[in-house]
Amino acid sequence: MSSFTDVNALTERLSTRRVRARNESAWLLPNDGTRFDKALIENMRRHRDADEVDLVIVGCGAGGSTLAQRMARAGWSVVVLEAGPFWDPDAHWVSDEAGSHHLYWTEPRVISGSDPVPLGSNNSGRGVGGSMVHFAGYAPRLHPSDFHTRTVDGVGQDWPIEYADLRPYYERIERELPVAGQHWPWGDPHGYPHAPHPVGGNGEVFLRGAAALGIEARVGPVAITNGRFGNRPHCIYRGFCLQGCKVNAKASPLITHVPDALAHGAEIRSDAMVSAIETDREGRYVTGVRYFLRGREHFQAARMVAVAGYSLETPRLLLNSANKHHPDGLCNEHDLVGRYLMVQGAPQTAGRFAEEVRMYKAPPPEVSCEEFYETDPAKPYRRGFSVQNVSPLPITWAEHVSAQGHWGENLRTYMSDYVHWSTLGALCEFLPLPQNRVTLADQRDRYGLPVVDMSYSMCDNDRALMKAAQARMEEILHAAGAAEVMTIQRFAHLVGGARMGRTAQEGVVDASLRTFSIPNLLITDGSVFPTQGSVNPALTIMALVDRAARLLADGARAGMRSPDPTQHEEYST
Repeated sequence: MSSFTDVNALTERLSTRRVRARNESAWLLPNDGTRFDKALIENMRRHRDADEVDLVIVGCGAGGSTLAQRMARAGWSVVVLEAGPFWDPDAHWVSDEAGSHHLYWTEPRVISGSDPVPLGSNNSGRGVGGSMVHFAGYAPRLHPSDFHTRTVDGVGQDWPIEYADLRPYYERIERELPVAGQHWPWGDPHGYPHAPHPVGGNGEVFLRGAAALGIEARVGPVAITNGRFGNRPHCIYRGFCLQGCKVNAKASPLITHVPDALAHGAEIRSDAMVSAIETDREGRYVTGVRYFLRGREHFQAARMVAVAGYSLETPRLLLNSANKHHPDGLCNEHDLVGRYLMVQGAPQTAGRFAEEVRMYKAPPPEVSCEEFYETDPAKPYRRGFSVQNVSPLPITWAEHVSAQGHWGENLRTYMSDYVHWSTLGALCEFLPLPQNRVTLADQRDRYGLPVVDMSYSMCDNDRALMKAAQARMEEILHAAGAAEVMTIQRFAHLVGGARMGRTAQEGVVDASLRTFSIPNLLITDGSVFPTQGSVNPALTIMALVDRAARLLADGARAGMRSPDPTQHEEYST
C-alpha cells in the first residue's frame, strides 16, 4: 500500500470515529437484513404528559430529528410529537409508485393565488423522517451569495447569518448522511466525504450535452452511501429513491438521526397531531403543547418548544395557537407568520434518443450543474437556477406526457418508448414576496382545526427564470442528440413562512432560530429561510438546526424556562 493510500485510509478512519462520537445511528441499524431495530422503539424512554420535559419538538423530519438527536445527546429530556406513523421500511415501503402515496401529507389543504401550487408528493412529508423519506437524495449547499441577495442583487432579503456561520455544520451533516459527489467548484468550492457514484444512462446524456456546449457539470452531490457506512449498505441503483429506500443506502432522518436519538433517551410519539401551543397566563412563555393521540386530546408540559412542521404546518400551528395575549397567532405581532412563502420553479424537460437510456437505473439526481446559479448582469432577471438529472418512474412519466396533451393511443406510444427518454430538471430561485402566504381557511380537518390556505402568485422575475431554465435544458438535450424534447412546468420545495431576521420587524426568529416574541419557543425547519437559492433545502435545514442545537447545548436552556409552567393560557382556534 502506498503512503498516499495509507494517509487516505487513516483520514477516513479518523473521520468515521468523529462521526460515531456524535451520532452512531448508522451503527445502530440492524445488520441482519432488516432495516430498523425495533428494540429501539420498544425500549424507548417514555414520559407522562404531566412530566415537564426539557424540550417538546413538533415534527420529526429533517429539522425535528436533527434537533432531537443533538439535544438527547446533550442530556436533555426530549419528546417529539409526529403527526404521521413511525415507519417500518420493511413493511411500509414498497417498490411501487402508487403504493407509496401514504408517504405524503394528504390531509385537506386549500390552494389559491394566480399560480396555485399543487401539494402532495414533491413538497410535503408525513411520518417519522418527514419528506426526506421520499426525497431524491440531492444534497447541495447554499452559496455564499444566497445570504446577501438584497445587498448584492437588490432582491430578496439578507440573512442574519453568513455562509461561514454554516460551513462547519454543512461539513458535519455531510459526513453523517453521508454525501457522495465530485469536488464542487461552485459557490464555496469543497469536496465530499464519499466518492461520486457511477453514472447511468441519464447522467451520460447530461454530461454529453453539457460538454458539447462548454457547460461544466459534475456528478452528485447525493446523500446516498457509496460503499458501506456503518450497517448501511452500498446503493444498488434500483431507482426508487422517491418511494423510500428499501436498502437504507439513501439518507433520511429515520436512519441517520432517529436511532441515535432513541438510544440517548429521546421519546418519539407517532400519530400525535399537535393542535396548539400554550403559553403562561401573561403570554410571555410557552408551557407545552396540546395534541391528539388515539382520539383523545392531551397536554404535554415542557420548558421549551421547538416547531418543525415545515412551511405549511408551522405557520398553521402558530396561527391556530392564538390567545388573548397573541390574538393574531403566536409570534405574529408584525403580521409575518405565514408570509414570504417560497416554492422553487421546477420545470422538467425530457428528450428522446434513438438508443435506450433507461433513466430509472441510478439515483434520480445523478449529475448537476450550478453554472447558472448566480445573478448574471447581462440577463433581464435576478438570481438564477440549477440543473440536475431527474428520473420519473412510469406513472410520473405518464403525467409528464399527458401534460403535453397526449392521450389515448398517442399516450400509449410514448409510454412504450419510456426507456428511450432522458429527463432534466431545474430548480429556479423564486423570490420571497409578502403576498405569498399561509393563512387559515374556513375548512376544518378531522380534528376540528382550521386547515391551511396557501396563496401563491409568481412575479415577472419568476417567470423569466422558468423560461430561461427551460431554454437551457432543451439546448442541452438537443446538443446530446435528442430528436424530440418536451417540457412541463411544475414547482418543488416549500420554504419560508416564518423567516429569520435581525429584528422582530424583519423576521419571526433570530439567527439562533429562537422566536423574537417568546424566548422559549424555537422554529427549526425550512420555514425560517429568508431566501431559498436554487438547491434542495434539506441539507441547509439540518445544518441550521445543528448550529441552533449547539447554541442550546452551550447553555441557553437556563434562561428559557417558564417561571410557572403549570399556569398556561387556554388556547383558541
